[in-house]
Amino acid sequence: MKPDGIALLRHLLQVWAFALVIATLQYAFMPDRPYGPPVAYSLLISTLAWAIIDLGRRFMPSAAETGWPPGWAGVLLVLVGVSVGYLLGTWLADQLCRHYGWYLAGDGANTATPLRTSILITALAGVVVSYYFYSANKGAYLERKMREARQHATEARLKLLEAQLEPHMLFNTLANLRALIGTDAARAQTMLDHMIAYLRATLAASRNSNSTHTLQAEFDRLRDYLALMGIRMGPRLSCSLDLPAPLAAQPVPALLLQPLVENSIQHGLEPQVEGGSIRVSARQEGPDLVLDVVDTGVGLASPANATHATSGPGFGVAQVRERLATVYGSRASVALCAEADGGTRATLRLPLQQ
Repeated sequence: MKPDGIALLRHLLQVWAFALVIATLQYAFMPDRPYGPPVAYSLLISTLAWAIIDLGRRFMPSAAETGWPPGWAGVLLVLVGVSVGYLLGTWLADQLCRHYGWYLAGDGANTATPLRTSILITALAGVVVSYYFYSANKGAYLERKMREARQHATEARLKLLEAQLEPHMLFNTLANLRALIGTDAARAQTMLDHMIAYLRATLAASRNSNSTHTLQAEFDRLRDYLALMGIRMGPRLSCSLDLPAPLAAQPVPALLLQPLVENSIQHGLEPQVEGGSIRVSARQEGPDLVLDVVDTGVGLASPANATHATSGPGFGVAQVRERLATVYGSRASVALCAEADGGTRATLRLPLQQ
């Protein structure tokens, strides 16, 4: 294990704080003695013991879950560190106290604390501090493992949701293709070609172990899907995609917008004889990425959609909400509202990745 400068400094400051507490307690029980000697002994002994133990373990084979040498190697390291720290620290403190005259004339070195008490305090302090760092390392390891487990669970959940969305879109498209074959074989052939291209792109994306892709990739898949729908609906469908270049590389969950576009067509445009238009856009608002899917369809107030005015029409919207909650928690939201001149606006708000 290589030394980590920030972690070493944090550990050293913690050791010093613990040493000052011990020195203060010693002084509290012997207020007639100077405060300097207990501080000098505590800081020097603890610093040397810490250096041997904390630096030494980082250059020894250590267990992954604790960062400490396993078995007797770890016990021996603590014993050596505490013993050497006590002996060398005591000698240095003796010299320091003599130099500054912190003892009364005729006093021996280290008279601030009887020898046996000093050894006992050092041993107990060394064991307590070593166990503290051992437990802290083990707790940090378990926390990392829990985060990794949660991340894997999140990725598996996203893959499941994406797998549910794909068949839903595919079955709808195949049903439309079947109806078109009997009325316009040429358009059905063109629609089939577009569907093959869309499925090829979707298959390539599904082989990626990452459950996210760029916003540009999301808009590209939308363009393929809208090409499919354009074959089926003909001039009844018009669409526009607006993706600013600075946002193209933003990562988003795969298949995030397609369910909303599908709902706009199924619940908004298809019920209208004249069809309508769909506009998909992206913009930045402060720290948020805002995605809009706006259609000129029958709107949420229509009889077909009235029962879904609060929960959102269709299977796809529920899946989008669940996927956003899985990835971003409360930092993301989906809102559906009726447009003033008719139609529906679906707005997704999620944090920008800096």
